[in-house]
Amino acid sequence: MNELLKKSAAEQSKALKNKEISAVELTTAAFDRIAEVDDKLGAFNSLTKETALETAKKVDEKIAKGEELPLLAGIPLALKDNMNLVGSKTTASSKILENFVSPFNATVTEKLLNNLVPIVGKANLDEFAMGSSNENSAFKKVHNPWDLNKVPGGSSGGSAASVSACEATLALGSDTGGSIRLPASFCGIVGMKPTYGRVSRYGLIAFASSLDQIGPFARTVEDAANLLEVISGHDPKDSTSLNLPVEHYAADLNKSLKGRKIGIIKDLMTEGLEEDVEKAIQNAIDTYKSLGAEVVEISLPHLKYSIGIYYILATAECSSNLARFDGVKYGYRTPDAKNLMEMYTKTRAEGFGPEVKRRIMLGTYALSSGYYDAYYKKAQQMRALVTKDFVEAFQKVDALISPTCPNTAFELGAKASDPLQMYLTDIATISANLAGIPGMSIPAGFDKSGMPIGLQILAPQLKERDLFNVAYQFEQSHDYYKKLANL
Repeated sequence: MNELLKKSAAEQSKALKNKEISAVELTTAAFDRIAEVDDKLGAFNSLTKETALETAKKVDEKIAKGEELPLLAGIPLALKDNMNLVGSKTTASSKILENFVSPFNATVTEKLLNNLVPIVGKANLDEFAMGSSNENSAFKKVHNPWDLNKVPGGSSGGSAASVSACEATLALGSDTGGSIRLPASFCGIVGMKPTYGRVSRYGLIAFASSLDQIGPFARTVEDAANLLEVISGHDPKDSTSLNLPVEHYAADLNKSLKGRKIGIIKDLMTEGLEEDVEKAIQNAIDTYKSLGAEVVEISLPHLKYSIGIYYILATAECSSNLARFDGVKYGYRTPDAKNLMEMYTKTRAEGFGPEVKRRIMLGTYALSSGYYDAYYKKAQQMRALVTKDFVEAFQKVDALISPTCPNTAFELGAKASDPLQMYLTDIATISANLAGIPGMSIPAGFDKSGMPIGLQILAPQLKERDLFNVAYQFEQSHDYYKKLANL
């Protein structure tokens, strides 16, 4: 493997500007690495070589002319395969969209291309972003680069695995209930979910519209902050997009934590937590104390209801969003239907996988006449209470910390037959989506078998700069982020 692929985006940018390597050489090295390991990993559904090399050439032309480079220009990036890129397949890892070619760019894709970021390919995911292990893809499972017999986490498992295995330096994922933070934790990298509305969802295949948010994967906190700067900003094409200026999210990384208050979420430090994970969080508490922060226990009384709330709201919204996949306008259509009704039912029965069907049925039930008030309306009321818990907590502390997940990556197939066990994997991450607050997972150590452990950090809405500051100070106190999977 080209040694430069192991470097951070900031270091690669420096090498490009100093003409130690060209953008075309760096992008080609990423494709060589994908050719070397992706048969084992399964991180990519498709590659976009032409687009990536075209973008890289533009970067080299700018460097040759001595022009200023945009942020992250020339740095290879993997795009989760539920975001549109013109002329490439966007499948959401589902049979129903197996041959769908994007007619337009997602807003985030547009921003990446404007910043001359080479997009090397479309990363595998759980079908329609529904899953915690990346075993629900219709095409192939993604494997964890640290141990190929284990899951990478989901739903953005391909994005996380590609960054962890140095196939790409950066990646974009989407996070509906932990789909960025969980794979970041399992794969030993940085994954960040921004405040709801920070990043446009235009051109993202919708799962649950009030929860979905696109965010960055990187190997360092600084790179994640810079990638968020590239993709965030107001977009008139997305009605939930916040009309706020784009901030320089990496501005406060070096700010001292002296006098800052950090809350440890005691509701997530309960039974069910693996011993090594508990030790890593204790170590994080000690680290923050040594950095001058005061660490206090915080209780979020309604957190325990978050899984129930989420699986009513998310499935209800997915039932509504996925109604568009009916074989009429685009996507898969059953070849042997005798009438319209049969075309609808057969197309959906053949096109969707079991987990997607399960969630559509749950959501349709929750929205059905006679049950709407008992389920959907009640869940929305409970969501308001979870949000209120966070508002009250952030009056006492600047940030909250917890394990990203009670356990490290598990064996492929270990929870596949038990949906409830699988859903409980997201116990620590879901509440941030319900409340619309920013959260991230950063490497915080390793368990006895050498698998990565993630530390989750949450901040109040729109306080991304504080979030990156708290994360960066921890990251720089240890060398966990420097360790790479031996693949």
